Amino acid sequence: MEVRISPDAEAKLLELSGRTGRPPAEIVEDALAGYSAEVDATRMELARRLHEVRAGNVKPTDAATAFSALRRKSEERRTRKP
Repeated sequence: MEVRISPDAEAKLLELSGRTGRPPAEIVEDALAGYSAEVDATRMELARRLHEVRAGNVKPTDAATAFSALRRKSEERRTRKP
């Protein structure tokens, strides 16, 4: 299989290969394996959460309410004294 990447990405890959002594193909394979595992874990978590919502165990929240709560929590953390 052949994959085309941008010149900038290739330069970064070759620089990393030089620093680590690992062949570029090995670095790409490791990166792809890590990415694939992360995507799989995310999909499983989203499926689990959707199941919880559909089962009625979790009450859905609209985006505006969720972002408002996040902003409030963030502000509380910033104003807290250690």
